[in-house]
Amino acid sequence: MSSIIKVDTVQDTDGNNIINENANTITIGASGDTISIPAGATLANSGTATGFASIAWQSTIVTGATHTVSAGQGIWIDTTSNACTLTLPASPSVGDQVIFTDYARKWDTNAVTLSLNSEKFQGNTSPAPIYNTRGESVDIVYSGSTKGWIPNTDGAVSLETPQNYTAEYLVVAGGSGGGHGGGGAGGYRTNYGGSAITLAATSVYTVTVGAAGAAGAFYSNGGTGGNSSLSGSGITTITSAGGGIGGTFSAAGANGGCGGGGGGRDSGGNQNNGGSGNTPSTTPSQGFNGGYGYGAATNGGGGGGGAGANGGNGAAATGGAGGDGNSNSITGSAVYYAGGGGGGANGGGATSGGDGGNGGGGHGSPSPTDGTDNLGGGGGGGYYSGGGQPAKAGGSGVVILRVPTANYSGTSTGSPTVTTDGSDTVIKFTGSGSYTA
Repeated sequence: MSSIIKVDTVQDTDGNNIINENANTITIGASGDTISIPAGATLANSGTATGFASIAWQSTIVTGATHTVSAGQGIWIDTTSNACTLTLPASPSVGDQVIFTDYARKWDTNAVTLSLNSEKFQGNTSPAPIYNTRGESVDIVYSGSTKGWIPNTDGAVSLETPQNYTAEYLVVAGGSGGGHGGGGAGGYRTNYGGSAITLAATSVYTVTVGAAGAAGAFYSNGGTGGNSSLSGSGITTITSAGGGIGGTFSAAGANGGCGGGGGGRDSGGNQNNGGSGNTPSTTPSQGFNGGYGYGAATNGGGGGGGAGANGGNGAAATGGAGGDGNSNSITGSAVYYAGGGGGGANGGGATSGGDGGNGGGGHGSPSPTDGTDNLGGGGGGGYYSGGGQPAKAGGSGVVILRVPTANYSGTSTGSPTVTTDGSDTVIKFTGSGSYTA
């Protein structure tokens, strides 16, 4: 059996309990009850309502270049003719909600930019959030002063206030193949331990890793190492040049990031110079010069230049040692990169490559060796008489980025190796690819 109470007004009056009155609060029903409003009835609010997730959709379509929205409003924004800057409510309260929707499916043509009105959005005060996805509907709620406005829905609920951040890099080019002289190491450029670069949030940074210079046939030198580079928005492209090829008999070493070692005597018995490093010129230098080849019958090829030192000069029956590379701890461990290849020798022993490449030159046993891949080492020089050994290939380059783990996006191509060191993430590319900041 149900009862009906018909009154015009229910008021709280001290000493006169109506329904349930306590400390000026009227309670309708008990916990677990369902309060039903019949179909056709309207629940009107002329005061302040709390605890209701209520959105009042506006009948007027927003078409202007600017508009200020109030808490609790749902609005349609038509950007057919122009973009719109939507100013969010001033002094919002926790739980305030705003919904805005692409009325004409034109946000991809003219976007909606939010003016934060001195509040935060996803915890940040800048940049201004921009919504430019066709047909999108955005639902945001104010969470308080710490994080400010937070999207409930906005496509993939992406971070609309992406933050720029700093990065360190190491860019090593491919080492070149040897000739009689050792191959030059790949150029070496880094800012690790120095001034960081700034990556623009959501921008794509393209990484190119230089290939190894090929080995040469008898009486021929090998190939030039490939350039390595890092490029993208807001940074000056960082390019390290491939190493210079080691010279054959009667030929000087070639210029490059690190210079190739000169070959032994020419037809006139003259020495052949090593190639110049740091070609093209950069500051600081990418690398050093190759050594010269010895100009006598028992000649030795010059060592290829490394990132840290010139290649050694050839001598009688002895090739010059490859120039040392540089040690770098960007990965968290000290590693030598970009060592030059050793020059070929008219004798039975091998000539050492520089630290950071392992491209030894030689004749007989042990044989010349290739430069080490992903270190940018120069290839070892060969010797061609009496059943000697041909020159060897250089090693491929590497590009390494180091960024704060708090900012690491996790988005890349090219399958880099990702590790952590302290509070940073290290992204090591041994092949070309990209990183999205």
